Amino acid sequence: LFVALVYAGWHFDITKQREELAGLERKEKEQIEVLDARQKKAANLDALKEQMKEMEQSFGDMVRQLPNKTEVAGLLIDISQTGLSAGLEFKLFEPRGEAPKEFYAELPINISVVGDYHQFGEFVSGIAALPRIVTTHDIVITPTGKDGSVQLLSMNAVAKTYRALEEEN
Repeated sequence: LFVALVYAGWHFDITKQREELAGLERKEKEQIEVLDARQKKAANLDALKEQMKEMEQSFGDMVRQLPNKTEVAGLLIDISQTGLSAGLEFKLFEPRGEAPKEFYAELPINISVVGDYHQFGEFVSGIAALPRIVTTHDIVITPTGKDGSVQLLSMNAVAKTYRALEEEN
């Protein structure tokens, strides 16, 4: 009878406590894993803050490279002067309408020039070297004929420059 009572007590009482203990141990293990993950994030917090400062500074530098409304005309002149100094003959230089984006406006310019391959390279390289952001898109180069011993080519492209939108816009 004593053995039966001890077995019944162990079976009904201690088994439940062991199951509860196992559940609490699993919960403790999960919480330790969460704590470890948070501790790793906290350890990297200073590095992440420093990286965020660098990114904000880099973003500010890039935004400063966007011309304001008064600088766009000068930038258009710089682009055309870059092509002329490369020895290209402009057939078309047509600024199109601005396309406003989130914090900047995109100003596409249709360009059609005639010259040789090396002049095109000099022109695109000169555009890339401008202090303001100008990208070249949709480049199509086709042969047009010969000028003496030089094979002339025609290049049609879209140069896109960007303008910072004013704060009130």
